[in-house]
Amino acid sequence: MPETSNDVTLQMLLATYPNTSALKSGDVRSPLVDFAFADVKTANRAFKALVREQKFDLGELAIVTFLQAKAFEKPYVLMPAVIVARGQHHTIFYNPERGHLAPSDLNGRRVGVRAYTQTTGTWVRGILEEEHAVDFRRVQWVTFEDPHVAEYQDPPWVQRAPAGKQLLQMLLAGEIDAAIFGSENPEGIIKPLIPDPEAAAERWSNRHGGAPINHMMVVRESLTESNADAVREVFRLLKQSAQASQKIGKVETLRFGVEAVHKSLETIIGYSVRQELIPRRFEVDELFNDVTRRLA
Repeated sequence: MPETSNDVTLQMLLATYPNTSALKSGDVRSPLVDFAFADVKTANRAFKALVREQKFDLGELAIVTFLQAKAFEKPYVLMPAVIVARGQHHTIFYNPERGHLAPSDLNGRRVGVRAYTQTTGTWVRGILEEEHAVDFRRVQWVTFEDPHVAEYQDPPWVQRAPAGKQLLQMLLAGEIDAAIFGSENPEGIIKPLIPDPEAAAERWSNRHGGAPINHMMVVRESLTESNADAVREVFRLLKQSAQASQKIGKVETLRFGVEAVHKSLETIIGYSVRQELIPRRFEVDELFNDVTRRLA
């Protein structure tokens, strides 16, 4: 029999951010659902466990990883709840000690990134193509990690860095010409490749329906079928937790509801198809099911 929605504990992957801290601390809670939070500091370290082992009932997941999971029929659907979103223009760097480099100079160069499938890298490649006429197929992408989704194979313009090499080390040594960093951008002599990245990111976001989405919430599809009330309650709690802490800025970042995320999802789907990360262009509606699509 389906579970009743008054006594359920869900296995959840969710890192602590300003918008999730009220939920994780228990300041925001519900009599309908409880959570067993994964013991992780950084959520991306458990993305493989989510998509390869289906270890969690629900969790935050990088949007490109979700699109690939969808392509390979993993048993999760998207909830229209943004967990992490931000500008991406500031994440690509070059070493000025080896000469000036402009974004339009990247064709024929070598660029390092943690993994070709990394969501930050996908956004950056799309932005570079859109705003600076960079042909990502003419760039040699040097990577350090496997995709989260095991079935995916990197395209021919991607190569693996030699064992033991590190992204920043290779940039400083001139073994790569630029590097895309994730959530922790390094300090020191390196400089952002894109001039005035914060202003550029704001302009881009205003044109594209909000800041680029990094992570959204996904939920096991069988849970939406067996306990739709619990799924609706999770969405309410995520929204309440975000409202408890969100700072109002110039660009909309955290968004809830399909309409609010539709344009951003269309953009990242388009980027992912062009970059051969997914085999076809999904319709935004396909990413949700009848339960999650109605969450607002």
